[in-house]
Amino acid sequence: MDEGRQPLSRKIPIPSSKINPYRIIIILRLVILGFFFHYRILHPVNDAYALWLTSVICEIWFAVSWILDQFPKWYPIERETYLDRLSLRYEKEGKPSELADIDIFVSTVDPMKEPPLITANTVLSILAVDYPVEKVACYVSDDGAAMLTFEALSETSEFARRWVPFCKKFSIEPRAPEWYFAQKVDYLKDKVHPEFVRERRAMKREYEEFKIRINALVSMAQKVPEEGWTMQDGTPWPGNNVRDHPGMIQVFLGHNGVRDVEGNELPRLVYASREKRPGFDHHKKAGAMNALMRVSAIISNAPYLLNVDCDHYINNSKALREAMCFMMDPTSGKKICYVQFPQRFDGIDRNDRYSNRNVVFFDINMKGLDGIQGPIYVGTGCVFRRQALYGYDAPVNKKPPGKTCNCWPKWCCLCCGSRKKNKKVKSTDKKKKMKNREASKQIHALENIEEGIEGIDNDRSLLMPQVKFEKKFGQSPVFIASTLLEEGGVPKGATTASLLKEAIHVISCGYEDKTEWGKEIGWIYGSVTEDILTGFKMQCHGWRSVYCIPKRPAFKGSAPINLSDRLHQVLRWALGSVEIFFSRYCPIWYGYGGGLKWLERFSYINSVVYPWTSIPLIAYCTLPAFCLLTGKFIVPEISNYASIIFMALFISIAATGVLEMQWGRVAIDDWWRNEQFWVIGGASSHLFALFQGLLKVLAGVNTNFTVTSKGGDDGEFSELYLFKWTSLLIPPLTLLILNIIGVMVGISDAINNGYEEWGPLFGKLFFALWVIVHLYPFLKGLMGKQDRLPTIIVVWSILLASIFSLLWVRVNPFVSKGGIVLEVCGLDCD
Repeated sequence: MDEGRQPLSRKIPIPSSKINPYRIIIILRLVILGFFFHYRILHPVNDAYALWLTSVICEIWFAVSWILDQFPKWYPIERETYLDRLSLRYEKEGKPSELADIDIFVSTVDPMKEPPLITANTVLSILAVDYPVEKVACYVSDDGAAMLTFEALSETSEFARRWVPFCKKFSIEPRAPEWYFAQKVDYLKDKVHPEFVRERRAMKREYEEFKIRINALVSMAQKVPEEGWTMQDGTPWPGNNVRDHPGMIQVFLGHNGVRDVEGNELPRLVYASREKRPGFDHHKKAGAMNALMRVSAIISNAPYLLNVDCDHYINNSKALREAMCFMMDPTSGKKICYVQFPQRFDGIDRNDRYSNRNVVFFDINMKGLDGIQGPIYVGTGCVFRRQALYGYDAPVNKKPPGKTCNCWPKWCCLCCGSRKKNKKVKSTDKKKKMKNREASKQIHALENIEEGIEGIDNDRSLLMPQVKFEKKFGQSPVFIASTLLEEGGVPKGATTASLLKEAIHVISCGYEDKTEWGKEIGWIYGSVTEDILTGFKMQCHGWRSVYCIPKRPAFKGSAPINLSDRLHQVLRWALGSVEIFFSRYCPIWYGYGGGLKWLERFSYINSVVYPWTSIPLIAYCTLPAFCLLTGKFIVPEISNYASIIFMALFISIAATGVLEMQWGRVAIDDWWRNEQFWVIGGASSHLFALFQGLLKVLAGVNTNFTVTSKGGDDGEFSELYLFKWTSLLIPPLTLLILNIIGVMVGISDAINNGYEEWGPLFGKLFFALWVIVHLYPFLKGLMGKQDRLPTIIVVWSILLASIFSLLWVRVNPFVSKGGIVLEVCGLDCD
């Protein structure tokens, strides 16, 4: 077969020598769990019935959670792309490139917490990407309407005229200057060319000057003038009032003949800040992304979109080509709605104390989901199909959700009985007729850009589709026309001024009123984790997704490395899951009949249910302390049969983890850090998220989140030992002190009562030490700097230890419940 006609990618199943033992262990673990619960339920502890019952309920919940998490990993796969075949098929010599256009979105809010220098590096890595420049457009969403971001972007566009040709001339990696120049280059290795050495040194000097200019802007922005900021022409900056300002759009590159220093064309760079007015719900990041999607549809209308955070730069210049190997594949590309890349991070400490890398999720869970239907996570570093975000059904979908009630399964849905059989999918003739009417409508809309929808009111057959489209997409004929172009593109006869005017219109506050934006179209509203909700919605429409792991990481970003920021990040994710759980889009009851596979649904259910595990987790982590303090235990005297069951269960748990690490290529320390932070996050962030979600649903109390601070240039790991007090630290701190006190009391009790007490004590000690070892990274985080201990920790420790000690003295378990027993010693004292 001709090389250019072969598939652009292929699936690589996990070798059977690795995956078959893994599946066997899962089945064995299920069987062992059956015997385990049979024993636990039929052998209650009568003298500690409350402790026993609590432990059994928690264990049942953990088993259900394990099933929801485990079975979506039944068929993990990997993928391989062929970039050379992509070039042979779509980049033929002597002809214009046929690769698809891509609009890239960069979102930022607060330049004080998201340093402009980091945003600038992300933008520079996008502008220098290895992709045809005429097919790349970068849109920066400034949801804080900060003049600092605007000025920094202006400086970035000027520096890009020198940086982009340098990157492409020498094919450097990565193409974010901050991280490229941080690499140590051995000029003697491989006989580096002298020309490259000279130009690299010159470019590094220019970048240092660029940093000075950006830092000067940041310093100047620290003191806001009383009258507000003023632009260079003397007019006030429109965004002086962050909560009340008009929409702003500025095209920096890609127009007016602006080229690089070598005379080559540059990708388009657009600044956008949507309109903000009091009294409107702007829907946070999801609303900003939807506004950016409409702006890009007016200006460039690429058929594919890439979403990155301001601190996630393109680490692999061929990342866009990797995604196109799936999206533009002639056989399977049409049914793919997005390609998700794993997140990789810079600036994390060597031990990854708080499991920021999250490799268990990205290298194990996501590979398993890719083998079923695709990843559920559509966050930063994800390439979308624009048509899928518009709410259109996948080409292969036989039962789109729009034709069902979209709630409970058919066999249990009450409204299924009222459906008439004549409500079927439209016939082929009707589909063709509708398609012709839409195409005719598209032509009329393109011809009436200046007049709006005038000139087509007299045609009844065209007016009805227009009204339908306006109710769905909003009142913009240009945008509506763009939604009908599957291959993208903009009106040929339109002027730049008319398009910018229309772009300002589509980011106005009231544009989404009485439309389906945030409900069926774009990023879905109702949760701060709009990425999970949006992915779920698209897959309910029959779309499939792909997980791509290139050899060189496609994207890299920064992560919060101190304990408090990490817990707040996890709190935000967990709260989003709780919001989805209480919404109409909960995967337990939404989206049946739309083509979502059951194992994929299990994964979505697990993604919204996991915060509830915090309650049984905290209860289970307190049991060891209560057992040690009361002298009781949750298990009766263990027989040989029971010991075999317990040993088999522990061995199966360990074997499952070992085999997962083997086929997922995850190091044991990464796996262990993930286990530890699962306990830390579950005992703090997940619990708070659950209460905040309940407050929002029951009392309508909303929680405002602050933007997580992104890494600066204050030195490596400068914030690792930074201690920030937050109420999230209280539950795990209490658990830690409770179990430490329990261990001390248990050992004291055994010493006082003789060697017979040491046998039963070992089981309780193992239980308590299990909790303490899992909370060890939390303890190190509380310690802050190695050479000092925060005063507040000393205060809390003394306070809690005193309370529990006083309670212990009050209970006085060493004294018989019937009172003090006095016996005659038998000695004659006289």
